[in-house]
Amino acid sequence: MLLILSDYLSQFYPGFSVFQYLTLRAILGVMTALAISLIIGPYMIRHLSFKQVGQVVREDGPESHLSKAGTPTMGGALILAAITISTLLWTDLSNRYVWVALLVMLAFGVIGFVDDYIKLVRQDPKGLIGRYKYFWQSVVGLTAAVFLYKTAMSPAETILIVPFFKDIAIPLGASYMLLTYLVIVGTSNAVNLTDGLDGLAIMPTVMVAGGLGLFAYLSGHAEFSDYLAIPYVAGTGELAVFCMAMIGAGLGFLWFNTYPAQVFMGDVGALALGAALGVVAVLIRQELVLMIMGGVFVMETLSVVIQVTSFKLRGKRVFRMAPIHHHFELKGWPEPRIIVRFWIITVFLVLVGLASLKIR
Repeated sequence: MLLILSDYLSQFYPGFSVFQYLTLRAILGVMTALAISLIIGPYMIRHLSFKQVGQVVREDGPESHLSKAGTPTMGGALILAAITISTLLWTDLSNRYVWVALLVMLAFGVIGFVDDYIKLVRQDPKGLIGRYKYFWQSVVGLTAAVFLYKTAMSPAETILIVPFFKDIAIPLGASYMLLTYLVIVGTSNAVNLTDGLDGLAIMPTVMVAGGLGLFAYLSGHAEFSDYLAIPYVAGTGELAVFCMAMIGAGLGFLWFNTYPAQVFMGDVGALALGAALGVVAVLIRQELVLMIMGGVFVMETLSVVIQVTSFKLRGKRVFRMAPIHHHFELKGWPEPRIIVRFWIITVFLVLVGLASLKIR
C-alpha cells in the first residue's frame, strides 16, 4: 500500500524512491509489526480477561500447569493482526506470493479461532472435532497447493531442492501438490503441538521466519540465487517482508507471552503461524531446509507419533508424557529451562539451515 504511495510521491520528490528498496521495507515491516503488537497487546489482554476467555488446563497435564488456568488466550489474533497490517503496508500488493502466504495464514487462523471459541467461550474442552479441523485444514492446504501448481510459471517453482547437494533438483510434477499440502498442514499442526509452554513456540517461529526470510530475499534475486545455486523464483523476494513482519509480531507477542505468560496465543495463532512458515518454505522451494530449521517442531511431532504408536502396538509409553516438552517437565526440569534450551537448539538448527546456502 505504502509502496504505491511512495512510487507516486517520488515523481515530486525523489527521496521517496528509497521505499522501493526491499531491504528497507523488510526492516520497516519488523518495526511496524512490533509496534502494533506492543501498542495493542495490553488492550487485547484486558479485553480477553474481561470476557473471561481463559486457558483451560488439561486434567492429565503436569500439575505445574494448574496455575495457568484462566490466563487470557486467543492472543494469536494479535499476532495475525500485526502481521497482516504490516504486510499490507510494506509489500508489493500486486505480488501473488504475498497474497497466497497471507490468505493461507488467515484461513488457518480462522480454523484455530473456531477451535478456541468452542473450547473457551462455549466451555467445551474438546474444541472443534478433530476430523472437522483436519478437513478444513486439508481444504485450505489443497486449495493453495492446486493454485500454486496451476499458476507456476517456471520449472524452478515445482522442483525439490536437497540441501547441501548442489546438483540435486528433483522435478516433482503433479506430486508437487501433495508435498505442498503435507508441508502446510504438517507444519501448522507441528507448531500447534509445540505451543505448550510460555514462549516455547513463538521464539522458534520467529527464528525460523528469519531464516526463511533470508532465503526468500536470495531466491527472489537473480544474481544471488545464481551465485548460491538455489532456485530463482521471481517475486519471492517480497516474502522477506512477510517473514520480517512475522518476526516483529512474534517478538511483540513474546513481550507478553514470556514466562510467566500474561497471554497465550491459542490455536488461532499456532495453526496460522505454522501454516505461514510452511507456505513460505514451499514458495521459495526450501521445504527440507524448513524441516532442519524447524527441528524442534519436528521433534515435538515425532514424540507424539512415537508415543501413540508405541502405546497402541506395545501397550507402553516411551515418554512420560507427549509432546516431549511435557516429558522434561515431569522429569523435574523447570519450565524456563526447557524453553530456553529449546530456543538454543533452534538457534543451532537455523544456523545449520543457513549453512546449506554455501555448503554444497
